[in-house]
Amino acid sequence: MNDDAGIPAESSNAGASNTAPLLGSYWTTAGPVEIHGGREWSLFDWRDRCAEAARVGLRGLGLWHADLEHQLEQRGLPEIKQIFDDHGLEFLEVEFLTDWFLDDGSEGRAASDKARGLLFDAAAALNANHIKVGNIFGTPCARSQVADRYGELCADAAKQHSAPILYELMPFDVNAPTLEGALEIVVGAGADNGGLALDTWHLGKLGLRPDKLRRIPGKYLSYVELSDGMVEDMPDTVEETTKYRQLPGEGEFDIRGYVEVIRELGYRGPWGIEVLNERLRAMPMSEMFERTFATASAQFATSREDRP
Repeated sequence: MNDDAGIPAESSNAGASNTAPLLGSYWTTAGPVEIHGGREWSLFDWRDRCAEAARVGLRGLGLWHADLEHQLEQRGLPEIKQIFDDHGLEFLEVEFLTDWFLDDGSEGRAASDKARGLLFDAAAALNANHIKVGNIFGTPCARSQVADRYGELCADAAKQHSAPILYELMPFDVNAPTLEGALEIVVGAGADNGGLALDTWHLGKLGLRPDKLRRIPGKYLSYVELSDGMVEDMPDTVEETTKYRQLPGEGEFDIRGYVEVIRELGYRGPWGIEVLNERLRAMPMSEMFERTFATASAQFATSREDRP
């Protein structure tokens, strides 16, 4: 891996027109944070993030639970929403909930329930587009129990807010590391406010070609994130995942192919951009937002719907 961590100074995609609503996911727009083990809250003020998102053309932003906790030390949820609304933004992602499938009384479940309260309160007050859940840390659990608890989680959420609870497919999820496994959980629960979240980084690392996504029932395809990378794994997959993802179109994954198939399946929601890259995080805020929007926008300019 070269020194620039896969983020060229210039992109041939820059300046392409955007034809889909784009959301700057938290890790892409938070700046120099310390992922999974350090300071996860952003040094960029929320007002500044919203201003930059609006300036470059993003239609939404994401909030990570640690950043949300930090913000609440300075301002309340109504002010967070007012700032977001004042900048004309529409789509807000709230994340991330894990270990919700563990048994009551366990240490992991207690921490998860505390995070659930925070995220559910935020989703209600901020009119969140969705809440992302899953198994980032690879906590083992019987898939049948995960499916049951996912249904319970969705039912609990429906009583408190309108944001759907989206299960993210990822290679680290030892309970459902395949598309079939994730669908078994989401479809099995049959929750009206449930659905599947796809990230092209995970799709690429799982070796899932775009055409394989056609097996997903359209009603369960609820959210999509764009992130590029190399097909061959680095020795340390955690380091690769958190430091060396690449902006859409600048790696080896078939991002445009994923976009075409997902659109053909009827997806019309916002597209997140989730690029965890240490060089991107070190850029000045304005450049970070500009590069994020330009590269993601370009993935739609050549999709089938935009061709003459």
